[in-house]
Amino acid sequence: MIVERRVELRFEADSREAETHTNLSAVRQDGRCLWVAGDETATIERLTAVLGADGRVTGYAAQTTVALADLVPLPAGPGEEADIEGLARANGWLWAIGSHSLKRKKIKPGQSAAKARKRLATVVREDNRFILARLPLVTGEDGLPGVVREDGGRTAAVLGLDEDSITDVLEDDPHLAPFLSIPSKDNGIDIEGIAAHGDRLYIGLRGPVLRGWAVLLEIRPGTDPDDPRRLRLLPVGDGADRYRTHFLDLGGLGIRDLCPHGDDLLVLTGPSMDLDGPVRVVRWRGAAASDAAEIVTAAELETLGDLPHGDGDDHAEGIAVLDEPGTRVLVVYDSPSPDRLTADGGVIADVVDLG
Repeated sequence: MIVERRVELRFEADSREAETHTNLSAVRQDGRCLWVAGDETATIERLTAVLGADGRVTGYAAQTTVALADLVPLPAGPGEEADIEGLARANGWLWAIGSHSLKRKKIKPGQSAAKARKRLATVVREDNRFILARLPLVTGEDGLPGVVREDGGRTAAVLGLDEDSITDVLEDDPHLAPFLSIPSKDNGIDIEGIAAHGDRLYIGLRGPVLRGWAVLLEIRPGTDPDDPRRLRLLPVGDGADRYRTHFLDLGGLGIRDLCPHGDDLLVLTGPSMDLDGPVRVVRWRGAAASDAAEIVTAAELETLGDLPHGDGDDHAEGIAVLDEPGTRVLVVYDSPSPDRLTADGGVIADVVDLG
């Protein structure tokens, strides 16, 4: 794959102080704007396109922040990060999903062996990570998209407030239940991608990877009839099951993001563990079909190419199809390398031509 050009995403001072620009984990285009999220806050950000003399997008700026706690209740309140790892947009809604993961504490430089061992033995659960939020999209007086708590009969709503999160539904799953108590970077449960198509959401798991097979969940969220500010999972298909699992042979890699392209899914792949690469974009054709396969072999997937990655940096975390001729995607990076950071408080993303 060819990195056709680079564009700058410019952030305001508050977001730079929160290091959102260096922890980008999700992106979606919405007309002239981008919705992005970082994994160290409980916010989403909107940036607006900057056009060059030829009318092409050269960057995104005029960043504004939306606090999720202003729109939906959060289980741990506004002060705790939500580790947003995926954004999706469809049918007038913006969706945001947390990683649903546990985390093992890191060893800090200069710590004694005793303290390092203690940190490695400490596993933390942060409840805001276990949410799925659905936000009404509206068009403001400036013609730009925004999200609100209410718009007519549409209400912002959330899943994951009271032992009803996606991982709660997986407690009896024969494949995934054993991984619910394992931290994400140890090949435990780690949601890192979401795509919307019709009334379905497709949830990509970075981990676990099961003997080389990555896992994708298919769900159908709906409004709780007893509380419009809450979601519930509706049956998928003809039975009573509230989710379907699809297993993809990605050559041992996990799913780092998902992006719809017609009835196909573009899958950003990468290591499930704390490794740098390889990183690839794969097309799953016909993924949105009602009879989509639950076992998807490598022969049924089209590898579109590899993305660049660094050594300890430049981790591709989000992709979004751009409204441009051909099939071009914008790629955003977590832990960007120093040469991606600009003097104006921005960070460089790549525009890749998928051919």
